[in-house]
Amino acid sequence: MARAYARQSFIKKGYFLEPSIFADVPLDSRIWCEEIFGPAVCIRPFDTEEEACRLSNDSPFGLAAAVMSRDVPRAERFSRGLRAGIIWINCSQPTFTEAPWGGYKQSGIGREPGQWGFDSYREVKQVTRYNSDQP
Repeated sequence: MARAYARQSFIKKGYFLEPSIFADVPLDSRIWCEEIFGPAVCIRPFDTEEEACRLSNDSPFGLAAAVMSRDVPRAERFSRGLRAGIIWINCSQPTFTEAPWGGYKQSGIGREPGQWGFDSYREVKQVTRYNSDQP
């Protein structure tokens, strides 16, 4: 059973969850398997980088990931193995209009901002012409 480190706030117009950390979450639990768009995170111990990468990628989603480490070359190496469209190293969620935004797998459709976003509004066409005096 997962342990939650938060308390719920009951506000007049609905139920809200304050920033929460969930530890020891079962791998088949809904909170581990689905994307959480809220102030919540699931944490789980691991023994090797390979195990951590496998656990991170074992999801039908891959919008974004963050890697925190004092060992920057290790963080960069680890980030190359992650199947996510956006990866932050030692930071979380800076956004730049020049950079592509979008996910892998079932997260996001296409890419937004920058040239990638502009290209999604264009239609590419191929025109081929045969030039010869022979039929």
